[in-house]
This record gives sequence, C-alpha cells and structure tokens, in this order.
Amino acid sequence: MKKAIQTVFEQEIPHWREKKLLLAHSGGVDSSVLAHLLKRLSLDFAVAHCNFQLRGEASEQDCAMVKNWCAKNDIPFFSMRFVLPQGEGSIQLKARTFRYTWFYELLDVYSFDLLLTAHHLNDQLETFLMHTGRGTGLSGLLGIPSHNRLFRPLLSFPKETLMDYAINHKIQWREDASNASTVYWRNALRHEVVKPLLASHPQFLDNFQTTLNNLRDTQTFVNTQLEVLQQRLFVSCEDYIKINIKQLQSLPNLAFCLHAWFAPMGFHPKEVEKLLVAQTGSELKSANHRLIRNREFLLLVENISSQKEQEIYSWDLKTPLTHPISLKSVTQKGAGPNCAVLNPTHLKMPLKLRKYKRGDYFYPQGMKGKKKLSKFFKDEKFSLLEKENQWLLCSQEHIVWVIGKRLDERYAASAETQNPLILQTQ
Repeated sequence: MKKAIQTVFEQEIPHWREKKLLLAHSGGVDSSVLAHLLKRLSLDFAVAHCNFQLRGEASEQDCAMVKNWCAKNDIPFFSMRFVLPQGEGSIQLKARTFRYTWFYELLDVYSFDLLLTAHHLNDQLETFLMHTGRGTGLSGLLGIPSHNRLFRPLLSFPKETLMDYAINHKIQWREDASNASTVYWRNALRHEVVKPLLASHPQFLDNFQTTLNNLRDTQTFVNTQLEVLQQRLFVSCEDYIKINIKQLQSLPNLAFCLHAWFAPMGFHPKEVEKLLVAQTGSELKSANHRLIRNREFLLLVENISSQKEQEIYSWDLKTPLTHPISLKSVTQKGAGPNCAVLNPTHLKMPLKLRKYKRGDYFYPQGMKGKKKLSKFFKDEKFSLLEKENQWLLCSQEHIVWVIGKRLDERYAASAETQNPLILQTQ
C-alpha cells in the first residue's frame, strides 16, 4: 500500500515531497493508517486532533493515543478542545464547521501547504448515496471534494484495504462507539444499505470507482465546454463584463448554464432568469457582485463601496490631478470631449470632483435652460453602471463639467474670454 499511496501523491500533487502537510487525525483506523503511511514515506507533516468531549473519557483516550503516537514518532502535534453550542441544528454539521475552521487557521498560522484527511472509497459511496437522496447534480455525484488546500489521498482505497493494512502492521487505533449507532443518516446508510450491498455484490466498490472516474471525465468535459461558451458570451470591458441577453436566452439548457456561471457569484439562477426579461436598470446584488440589466445586455460588475461613491475630492489646479481620475491644466485646446475650455473668473476654488446625486442639474452647453442630470444620462443612453462611474467637476455646488461629456453653459469660455482655463482628461 505504501507504493500505491506514493503513486497517488505523484499523480495528484506536484513537488509532493517538498510539501508541508497537516493531517487531521481522529484516532480512528483510517487516519491512523494514513499517519503510518506518511511516516513511512518520510513526509514533512504534523497532526491536528479535535476533542469535542462528546463521549466523556473515551474522547480523552482518543486524544491521548494520538498525542502519544506523535511523541513516539517525533511528529508535531496540535489539539483543540471544543464545546459545541446547544440548540437547533445538526451536531455533526456544527462539529464539522468548528474543526475545518480550526484546521485552516493552523494552515495559515504555520504555513502548511495542504490539509490531509483520511476519507476513503466507502466514504465516497456513502456521500454519493446521501447526495442522491437529497437531490443533486453532476458535481454532487462526484462524492467528497478536494481542492487546492485540501487533499484526500485515500479516496480510491476501500475500507477493507485500510483495515487489512492496520492489522498487518499492528497499528493501534481507537473505535468511536457512536459509529455503530444508526441515529445519524450516514451511519444508517453504512449499516443498513452499504454493508448488505457490498456483502451481496463483492465487485460493487470496484464498479463504483469506475462510475466515479466516468463522472469525473464527464464533469471535465462539461466544464471545458462551459468555459468555452462563457468566453464567447462574457465580453470583458474596462470595469465590467457585458453579456448579450438574446445570445444567453438562445442557449439550450439555459437554467443549467445560469447555475454554473452565476451561482458561484452568489446569484440564484431563477432570479437571473427573471432579470433577463426585467426593465433596464433592474439589478441583482450578491456579496461580491452586481448584475445589471441594461437594454439588450447584462452587466456584471464587482460591488462598489457606497462610501467611495459619496467621496468628494478637492483640486486647486496647482498640480495635475491623478486620483480619482487624471486631470490637468494645459495651454492649448485639444480635440474632442476630453477637453474643457472654461471661464476662470466664474469659478470658485478649490474645484471639486464627485459623483451624481439625486436632484443634480446643469445647463448643458449648446442647449437652452437647465436639465436634470438624470434626464441627460437617459438621453445619452447611460447604463446604470456608467451613471455611477461618471465624475463631475464642480464649483461649490454647481456642476461645471460632466467630465468627458458636456460643459455647463454658465462656466464655458466664450470667444471674448481672456486667458481661458483649459482642462484635459485622459
């Protein structure tokens, strides 16, 4: 088994011998076998043990056994006592949340590269059945996940193989008496479904492993196709991503695609589907993203702090402005809307830069009378995002320049203006 587990590391973990590992060790046979194998492979690892104090003296004896093994084998040992909160909710889920939070804290504090757990092929089967019973998609059928900080090297090994290894190598371990109880759903599946199934179909686990491999191949293909499709539909702009709604709606299996792309961002796929037929300006917000309907497009943008939107910047013209945008005074008028020619005698210093606020108005150059800025944005077909990102140059409370778009007639230089102030933005 040593050679088999070495092959797993070689295939799955680049530069595996250089990694600093943290093993989650309960004291049970699975993690005891993995600890023994890691020691035989001469890997750099430490052990972390959680004591939830749920089984009285037995929990203390679990901790003592793991601690003694680590001391005997010169392995760094971490332990933590937890008191789980009372009240509603699964005690197993609470324990899982506490232990993984602590494990990842250890990874960060002590610079471990990977957390290892001793889940095996039987655990995979139980998880597969549980996910199936709850209703799941392809990713749920793949069983217990790994990721870039969590590696489960025993997932392809049956429980029977681990037991045989432990007995043959005279490995000490502790039995958790609660594993025999059928109160918990996983235990009930293990004793009432999985054990009879494996007893009557000895090749079932081998065939199940083949099924998992086929599902992984399918998932890889699906993910590749989703990525290719996403690259075609999600067009990157300077501050956001633009998605053509008609092209999105024409996709077969639209709900599946919406879930794959938007659920990881915190959006519910059905809400995204409603947004496709909502009015311009409608939007969805998640913790980290906004999704805005703008005419025939969805605009995907990272959340902008409302505090930043209200910030006001002062500029005295003595030096070029570099933040929040680039502005400078020049001696010759440039071409296009990025240049403003102003009458300096009408300006009150310092000038201010800010974003739009409700009730703003100005007197657009070349037009008669004043106009609400919101109406100007609408006429110019500004998206909600463009409206929020538009900077205004102001003299006290008056808008002087909708920067890069339109001057205010009251502050624009005329042919008779002596020494006009010429401002330019990039």
